Formats: sequence, structure tokens, C-alpha cells
Amino acid sequence: MNQAAVGYALHTAKEGEGFVIKFRCDKCGQKFTVPEVQAGKRGRCPKCKNVVTIPKQYSPMALTEPRDAARDLILLNVPETGKVQKKPVSQYAVPDTVLEHAEKSQHKPAMRDVEPTGERNLPWMLDIFLYPTSKPGLTNLGIIVGVPLLIDIVMQVFGPFALTLWLPILILRILIGLYMCWYFAECVRDSAAGGTRAPKVFATADASTMCEQAAYLAACYIIFAGPAGFYSVFTHKTDAVFWLLAAYGVFFFPIGLLAAVMFNSGAAFNPILWIGSIFSVSFQYCGLVLLLCGVVLPIGAIMSIQPEDIPLPKVLTLILQAGFTGILLYIVFVVGHLLGRFYWRYRERLNWEV
Repeated sequence: MNQAAVGYALHTAKEGEGFVIKFRCDKCGQKFTVPEVQAGKRGRCPKCKNVVTIPKQYSPMALTEPRDAARDLILLNVPETGKVQKKPVSQYAVPDTVLEHAEKSQHKPAMRDVEPTGERNLPWMLDIFLYPTSKPGLTNLGIIVGVPLLIDIVMQVFGPFALTLWLPILILRILIGLYMCWYFAECVRDSAAGGTRAPKVFATADASTMCEQAAYLAACYIIFAGPAGFYSVFTHKTDAVFWLLAAYGVFFFPIGLLAAVMFNSGAAFNPILWIGSIFSVSFQYCGLVLLLCGVVLPIGAIMSIQPEDIPLPKVLTLILQAGFTGILLYIVFVVGHLLGRFYWRYRERLNWEV
């Protein structure tokens, strides 16, 4: 992959963290963000499966300026002639969508639209729960929860006549489910690049990409949650075997889910990968598992509530159900953020080359 075909590469210095390289796949334009230490390595694009090489481009300004000015961002335009043009964009790392808008309009993005990559404004134990509260995060949450709610209300209002729309309604529900899986994966990948708030992306992938992502997530769920579930269904027991299978699922599910999102290929389901990665960060991974258990426990409490048992009009019951669903998805996005941040912090020790 020649550097001219990459389109652009971004390098932003982070105090104590080195550089981050952002670049595109020369075949499909998929965007990537990787640590500078991965420069020169090869990988496979999860979208088009094209083999890409991480460009070895450096920012002279970030390398030579004092450390307190090391967060300057340089946009390197590499034309066909091989000449490198450097122009500063901002002193903060900005999302790719903001950069694209800035390139088209030839204006710098407003400071309120950007934030330092990897930094938190609040203590991390509080800040992690604010991850979905960005405007794009709340918008996507509203879409994922609001569209099914509108469908249910329409079906309730039109009664039997709504059955004539069962096919488009089914397709719409499937698309919303695929979009939810895709956006969850985008949250993990954005957090793995140092993001601290839900990313500004809206359906930038096609249906086949979303289906592929959802399939990997479903396979991950079956591999880790399936054994205990199948055992309970077929034996109607919750004995020692069930709890061993449940412990297996709880312990390996986070690393398997993270691998499924980051690799987005069958390579994520290699048990040797899981075990080797856990050994490389064993203490930190155990802490992640305990933290996730503490975050996920409220999901069980919420799911135990049955809105149908509350004597309310049907429409209000649907709204209450949507509210519970919104809380569940909010926690799911927080879980995705924790997984991505785990990769961001220990990416060199994991050495997945993704």
C-alpha cells in the first residue's frame, strides 16, 4: 500500500503515550487509528479484507516541540508527486468526521466539537458512566429505542390493520438490531483509540458490514453464554456443572467480545489468543472482569421488573418498556467503552496488531 493511496495520516502526541497514527484503507476508505509503535506492520482491513500496511509517517513539529505543546495535530496531505504538505489543524485530537468536515469547508473545527484523546475531565469511576452522554451517543440511543417504540404504538393504534405491514415492520426491526450491534462495535473501537465519549457516526457502514458485525457478536455470545444456557435448558439443573460453565462464560466473555470487535474476523475465536492475552495482563484483566460484573448487575435487576404487571394503559406500558430498554442499552454502551479502554491502555502488551 503506497502512502499516496492512504489519503491521510494523522499523528497526535499524547504525554506519556507516544504517537497515534490515523489512516485509511486504500481500497475501501475504512478509517483506522493505531499506536505509533505499530507503524510498518501489516494487517487485514475488517471491511474489505484488503491487506494494508500501517504508514511510517512522522510529525516533525510534534517531535521537536516542547512536551507541553506535544498535543499539536498535524494533517499530512500526501499527493501523487510524493511531496508532503504540512498544515496544523488544531491542538487537540478530533474525530475523523470533524476532520472531514474541516477539510471540505477549509475551516478549523470549533473547540466545543473536540476533546483531548484519552483524557478525562472527571474521575474515571464517574466518567465511564458518562460515555453515552455525548450528543451523538444520546441521538443513536434515541434512534435505537425510539423507532421500535413508534412501531409498537402504531401497531397498538391501528390494531388488526397493522398486520398488513408486518413485512416492512419486520425488516425495520432487523435493521435497527443490526444498527445497534454495529454502533456498539464502533463504541468499542472508538474507545480503543482513546475516545472518552460516544463517537459521532451515523450508519456509515452498509447492511452487509452490519450483518457481519452482528454475526461475530452473536457467535461470541453463543460460545460463552451458550454452554451454561443449554445445560440449564436441557437438564433443568443449576448444579456445580452449571456454575462452572457460567464461570467460564463470565471470565472469558470480555476478552472474547473485545477480540470479536477488534479483529472482526474468525481469528477472534482462537482460544490460544484469549488465554495468551489474559496471561499478558492477568491482574488487570481480572480487575476488568470484576468491574464489568459490577456494572452489569443492574441489568439483571432491571430485567426482573415486568412492566406488564403494572396496571397502566397499553401505550404507557410500551413507553415504560422503552425506558427500561434505554437503560439497558445505556449500560451496554458503558460496557463497550470499558472494553475499548482496556485495549487502549494495554494494547502494547496485548500486541494484537489490529
